[in-house]
This record gives sequence, C-alpha cells and structure tokens, in this order.
Amino acid sequence: MSDILRIDLNSDLGESFGNYKIGMDEEVIPHVTSVNVACGYHAGDPMVMEKTVRMALQHGTAIGAHPSFPDLQGFGRRDMKLTREEAYTFVKYQLGALYAFVKSAGGELQHLKAHGALYNMAGRDIEMAMALAQAIRDFDSQMLLLGLPNSKMEEAAGELGIGYVSEFFADRAYNDDGSLVNRKLEGSVIHDGDIACQRVLRMVRDHEVVTYTGNILKLNCKSVCVHGDNEAAVAFVRKIRDELKKENVEAANMKKVLGR
Repeated sequence: MSDILRIDLNSDLGESFGNYKIGMDEEVIPHVTSVNVACGYHAGDPMVMEKTVRMALQHGTAIGAHPSFPDLQGFGRRDMKLTREEAYTFVKYQLGALYAFVKSAGGELQHLKAHGALYNMAGRDIEMAMALAQAIRDFDSQMLLLGLPNSKMEEAAGELGIGYVSEFFADRAYNDDGSLVNRKLEGSVIHDGDIACQRVLRMVRDHEVVTYTGNILKLNCKSVCVHGDNEAAVAFVRKIRDELKKENVEAANMKKVLGR
C-alpha cells in the first residue's frame, strides 16, 4: 500500500487593525490547515491576534507567527536595512507577543513564516535568513521555518538544525531561479482560480511549475500558500481542497505532513 500523500494549506491572516478589516479570516480558517498570524509590525493588533488565535484553535488549525519589518505604513512590503542582530531581536519580539495569546489559549506555535519584504530578503540574504533561524532556535527549536524552496532560508535552517518546510504560491508567478516575480510586473499575480488550481495539482503530483519565462522549474513543496482576502479567494481555497481530495491528497498541517 502506497504512502498517503499530504499537503499543508497555509494562509496569512490576522491582518486587520483597529477599525480596519482586512481579509476574511472567519471564512478561510475552516478550509486551511495552518495560519500565519500577523504580529503587529505590519498589521494586526492585540485584539485581532487574540481573536485569530482562538478561531484557529476552535477549528483545529495549526498556528504560526508571521513577523515582518517594523513597517505598519508600508504593510511590511518595503525593504529595510537592518543588521542581523536587529532583525533577530525584532523577530523574537514578535514571536513573544503572539506566543502570549497562543499559550494562554492552550495552544502551541507550529511555525514561523516571515512577511513581505522580510520574507523576500531572507530568501536571498543569508544574514536575514540566519536571523530568522536563530530567533526560532533560541525561542523553540521544535518550531518550523516556512519559506521558499532552495533559498537562503532553507540554508540557514539546515545550518542551525531547524526544521524547514518549503511552500508553493498558488497565485504567484515564479522566476527561473525559484524566486517570486516582482508584483509590479504584469502577470506576477495569477487571478484565474482554475489556472492557479491546476498549478497546485501539478506541483503536488509532478513537483514542477511553469515559470514566468515558460521554463519548467522543479519544486518539491510541502505547503501551499492560499490567500483569502476577498470572496473569490475564499471560493478558491474551497476549490483547492475539493480538487486535492479528488486526487486522494490529504490536507494536513505541516507537522503531520512531515510525520512529526
């Protein structure tokens, strides 16, 4: 009997702030297996963090921290020149903030996924990548780091002995080197749900994706990032679950995918 094929579905949530509602967290959480919760530096606030954590636990959804550069006005999407020590302390600070809500609700932190510019920079800059891995190691070495495959983040995790999970973006175009195409370029974001779903199934089955230039890029990702910031996206999340089920692929959180 063949092994069960499993894949994690993760989503960036908890990004509302004060009176500003961003995303459809209540509708998305039941359909994903892991959530990346904003920690207040690019989005989110204490009330939102508390609510998001409790919703995730109610649905049995694994929780991860989603730290960023301290850039609330830019939604964490602007590059910042930080030293490795600064990045390390900023990430550890955000881990601690989210953990207060997770621990008091009786949960645990499964993973860390950096947000926006910090994510992209850590993918190519070993110093930023090491800051993330070191923050995890010093906080809880059993936590996983979620990031791009074959990136500096994966290299840093391996060097410090941190578990690593590669993720696939269903609705983002890829460069030939495995990095994400700049959002400013036409076609960098895929809006057709059917096409995005086909990309997910191809990655799961064949471990490959067609790049922005039309080449074939080999990927072996254990998690798929799905966005749920509008009604169409929520329908897309449900569609992915349904299509995976048809292909006998089980949606499960990262630790279960890794057999931990």
